[in-house]
Amino acid sequence: MEETYLLNVEGVRKKILHGGQGELPKFQDGSKITFHFQTLKDNFERTVIDDSREAGMPMEIIVGKMFKIEIWETLLCSMRTGEVAEFWCDAIHTGMYALVSKGMRRIAEGRDPLEGQKHRCGMGNMFDYHSTGYDDLDELQRTPQPLIFIMELFRVEEPSAYKRDTWAMSKEEKLAAVPVLHSEGNRLVLQKEFQRAAEKYQEAVICLRNLQAKEKPWEEGWLKLEGLVTPLVLNYCQCQLELGEYYEVLEHTTELLQKHNDNAKAYFKRAKAHAAVWNEREAREDFLRVAHLDPAMAAAVKKELKLLGERMRKKHVEDRKRYQGLFQQHRGE
Repeated sequence: MEETYLLNVEGVRKKILHGGQGELPKFQDGSKITFHFQTLKDNFERTVIDDSREAGMPMEIIVGKMFKIEIWETLLCSMRTGEVAEFWCDAIHTGMYALVSKGMRRIAEGRDPLEGQKHRCGMGNMFDYHSTGYDDLDELQRTPQPLIFIMELFRVEEPSAYKRDTWAMSKEEKLAAVPVLHSEGNRLVLQKEFQRAAEKYQEAVICLRNLQAKEKPWEEGWLKLEGLVTPLVLNYCQCQLELGEYYEVLEHTTELLQKHNDNAKAYFKRAKAHAAVWNEREAREDFLRVAHLDPAMAAAVKKELKLLGERMRKKHVEDRKRYQGLFQQHRGE
């Protein structure tokens, strides 16, 4: 089956090699498209430049997220599930292919796709550097030319049908996701599913940290986001206490207290982690700091200090017995 179509886009021709199934999918902003592709030169030999099957994994793009080769979204949105089609695209649509291919190849090789790039747009990087590190891509960069893309569409998933990666969310989507994740984490804590709850809190923190990275530290926007991050980190640390991950609690609470050295709850959780790993002096210092910062927590601190004292006395007795046993064994020998 080979039928040639014009997509009402200048410089594009489509040929269907294998028909798809059903109706044309609903391609809406945020939909995830999964497909295999092959890129060929428009020459007599039809030289293969890239083949996603050789890389061992299909390609994914998110509709409306400004993929660098904008024409690919147009091509894929003309396809049915299971369809295989060949697209001829003029050079006006293929100028960015060398840079995109470079990134995809580096990922397939297990390397950082942004290695060596300055923080500029793709076009700026193209002018800054004379070589992509691949001879065939350098040729495409020097001499923009028509390319042929053979694509096989596997599936189209609506935004609500798959787990959105943080990078694929807009600012508004990330902000909307945070209270949902926070609430879900709280629900899981009540069910004592601490590992799953920790994952929800962690995901919410990642959303906020990504947004925070675009703000100037300690200015209004940054501080507002930090105010949302802090309780999530504390909830995450509480889950880690329940799971016995005490050193992780020490790490996260210490990092939090470097920014907010008056947070009594952070000191309290760090004190509990210190106590759990037998850091008696550090635990006592943190518990006393809690009582100083928040007198309302004094009763809880008194209880924890009593428990700490009992545990340490028991440990000292056990240690003394152990050492006596070793000493007697040594004398006997």
